[in-house]
Amino acid sequence: MVLPKAELHLHIEGTLEPELAFELARRNGVELPWAGTEGLREAYRFRDLQSFLDLYYELMAVLRTERDFEDLADAYLARAAAQGVRHAEIFFDPQAHLARGVGMGTVVEGLWRALGRSPETHGVSTRLIMCFLRDESAESAMATLEAAEPYLDRITGVGLDSAEAGHPPAKFREVYEAAAGLGLRRVAHAGEEGPPAYIAEALDVLGVERIDHGLRCVEDPALVRRLVRDRVPLTLCPLSNVRLRAVDTLADHPLPAMLDAGLMCTVNSDDPAYFGGYAGDNFDAVQRVLGLSRERLRELARNSFLASFLEDDEELRARYLAEVEAYRWEGVA
Repeated sequence: MVLPKAELHLHIEGTLEPELAFELARRNGVELPWAGTEGLREAYRFRDLQSFLDLYYELMAVLRTERDFEDLADAYLARAAAQGVRHAEIFFDPQAHLARGVGMGTVVEGLWRALGRSPETHGVSTRLIMCFLRDESAESAMATLEAAEPYLDRITGVGLDSAEAGHPPAKFREVYEAAAGLGLRRVAHAGEEGPPAYIAEALDVLGVERIDHGLRCVEDPALVRRLVRDRVPLTLCPLSNVRLRAVDTLADHPLPAMLDAGLMCTVNSDDPAYFGGYAGDNFDAVQRVLGLSRERLRELARNSFLASFLEDDEELRARYLAEVEAYRWEGVA
């Protein structure tokens, strides 16, 4: 048994392992420009966020049918469960699929085939969060929200992802207001590439309840005090930060200082097929490299459930939190 945890920052398209990518390519008659899985893994050497996104969107071409999305989600859930994930709040990027002629229903219905049975098959409860691409127009985001309305019984919230630099949160004020009016929860990527001011803007203008990444808040002491005071969760992704050069090495990651400051941090995997590790791998890495104590790890796990969108099932949240408190380590200093 491993430490129970919730994963709150996970892009389902970013769980596409090379082996599954080639399997889906064969199934759908898609020709990939790499000789094989090892050649594709070699391409996973990113200079920055944009170089990752270029590959990320190119590889999505293999996702065509409901079955493809079902297989993708099922593979992630199996890996996540093996690493102690008990609850997953999963991002998906409909605009990237709609632009390829893959309909909203294909994506949502396919994902839901796996998510709907996940508590029984994997022991993992789930929520689905639809993200808007911030480097696309606000009008496109609004059209995407409208296209999702028939599926809102399966979508818990909205998020904001993709290239951050030059795309401030305020660009999406109206679509977030519309999402709030539909009763959707709201999160947004901010403070990964973008400045600390984007974090404040996401809170003040978009009304978000969690900040995805939020790493650069440490550059603004007043913002840190606000985040601590208001208990705003941050969904950090340490291995992602290293792969995308947000920090030079994992040893440079500010997670320990952020916890010491009282920030409500969580640890997540982001796009694990591309960044070298799933949720448990991230926990293991920060424990090993940053020397986090087991009580710090327990705090991160506790935070993940407290920050999750489980208000509709507080009994389940309480059960998960009890699992965290009852967990006992073997061989951890």
